[in-house]
Amino acid sequence: MSVEKIFEKLEQSFNAEAAQGLELVFQFNIEDDKTYHLVINDGTCKLHEGAHDDPSVTLIMNSETLEDVVSGETDGMQAFMAGQLRAEGDMMLATKLGDLFKMG
Repeated sequence: MSVEKIFEKLEQSFNAEAAQGLELVFQFNIEDDKTYHLVINDGTCKLHEGAHDDPSVTLIMNSETLEDVVSGETDGMQAFMAGQLRAEGDMMLATKLGDLFKMG
């Protein structure tokens, strides 16, 4: 599956109720592909290609790890512990991804 398709799937699994009142930017630096960022603003979610000026948290991984996490095959925390996923910025926000998106 292409990285773009994975992000489309992620966007479709967005849980608007969990994002009420939140303003966050999740940036994804995909090591073997492009950089994308998701802007979450009070119950809405928009995907953009490229880097954001001031992301809340940046997640760095390869496309395989991204696909495994989005599909629910791998837990984000497991990927982090295994060194397949790195985060820069607000680490606690990275743990919110599972609440904001229905993985699997």
